[in-house]
Amino acid sequence: MQLNAANMCVNCLSSENNITEGLRKHFELKHCPECDSYLQPPRNWIKIQLESKELLAFCLKKLQKDLNSNKVRMVHAEFIWTEPHSKRIKVKLKVQKEIINGVILEQSYVVEYVQREQMCESCSRVQGNPDQWVAAVQLRQHVSHRRTFFYLEQVILKHDAAGRAKKIKEVDNGIDFFFSSWSHGAKFVDFLGKVSPVRLGSRGDKQLVSHDPKSNNYNYKYTFSVEIAPICREDLICLPQKVAAGMGNFGPLVICTKVTNNIVLLDPFTLRHCFLDADQYWRASFKSLLTSRQLVKYIVLDLDVINSAEATIDGRKYVLAEAQVARISDFGKNDTIFSIKTHLGNLLKPGDYALGYDLYAANTNDIELDKYKSKGLVLPEAILVNKSYEEKRGKKGLKPGLWKLKSLPMEVDDKGEIEKDKKNKDYEEFLRGYKENPELWFNLSVTEGEEAPSVPLDEVMAALDLSEEEDGDFLMEE
Repeated sequence: MQLNAANMCVNCLSSENNITEGLRKHFELKHCPECDSYLQPPRNWIKIQLESKELLAFCLKKLQKDLNSNKVRMVHAEFIWTEPHSKRIKVKLKVQKEIINGVILEQSYVVEYVQREQMCESCSRVQGNPDQWVAAVQLRQHVSHRRTFFYLEQVILKHDAAGRAKKIKEVDNGIDFFFSSWSHGAKFVDFLGKVSPVRLGSRGDKQLVSHDPKSNNYNYKYTFSVEIAPICREDLICLPQKVAAGMGNFGPLVICTKVTNNIVLLDPFTLRHCFLDADQYWRASFKSLLTSRQLVKYIVLDLDVINSAEATIDGRKYVLAEAQVARISDFGKNDTIFSIKTHLGNLLKPGDYALGYDLYAANTNDIELDKYKSKGLVLPEAILVNKSYEEKRGKKGLKPGLWKLKSLPMEVDDKGEIEKDKKNKDYEEFLRGYKENPELWFNLSVTEGEEAPSVPLDEVMAALDLSEEEDGDFLMEE
């Protein structure tokens, strides 16, 4: 044996000194079976997963006062497996205490926590009236499609941002989220501000529901009004003169290449770009000139790179080139060919298909564009936005039904049922954007057993810059 100040071996020390004596070994935990949360006295309920680090810390916090009063120091703690339906949580602890002449003894013991089922206040309220809510978040975007909401749905699922929502309802131009407390609604609104350029119309406008004059208690319902900027990826925008001048005579015809909590705009004729955050956009808001629903398919007949130098903008590469293109719809009807400038010189080659805006035949009614025309602006006949991989995908058998995305449990109003065909078309357009833009895949919430979409690697590597990693936390792109 090793020499110690007590002149006793470890076995004899342990037999004569029980440092766990007097320590509590049984506790009760109040557990809500509906929302899987635990009561932290006096009234706070915390949602914790079973056998998680958070639950271990929650359990240890209950016995810390007992350890301190007995002058015992905890050095290790771990869960002991129990049957999931046993309503028991067992934690094995290793503790140390000074005994004789400065000798420190270490022993182990087990603490048992018994779960007592008790509904939390919010679940009790919902159980009594499932339609009762305290805070509602009304999320809206005034555009002609729902692609933004399809993408936002995936981001919400990935981060479980709407996990505390009691009800989710799909409405015209948006989604309504209902929560059991003001704080849950406010937290969800803060999340939306981190992933999209939003404007908060009202932060919890309240309506009196009931009042108890004896106890002076008031019950309110709160409503948060949140609007998403009506700018989406691949939109063509004509910047107002004041906005363009404030950006150093940027544009005026620009393409939106990305939307997170910032809006990324690209001038396809000079490769200049800029970033607008939500505050900058809403100070001088503007709308799209043309949207992705008006994209026309072109075929590239010839292409000459103007400058081989690549411009990297937010992880994507672009090269200026001059191209000759023709509309697919003109084949067999006329010989109309357009000579244009494009930013897709590193992606396109003769024979490729591309999606773009047909300004030659477009009927635009925009006040800002008319102002530029009066000052001598000559519009290009076409502006290409992206390469089309549809034909190659069909040849290689990459069918859209190979994978399926998760979805929020939403109720649909009567109007939503009527516009089901329109919604399905928007969803197909949304899936196309996923397949042709691999930088969006990290936000996918694919159902179990499915794989993420696939596009031939050689077709997308030219458009990506992998020199820097992007922070994926709270990122939304549409």
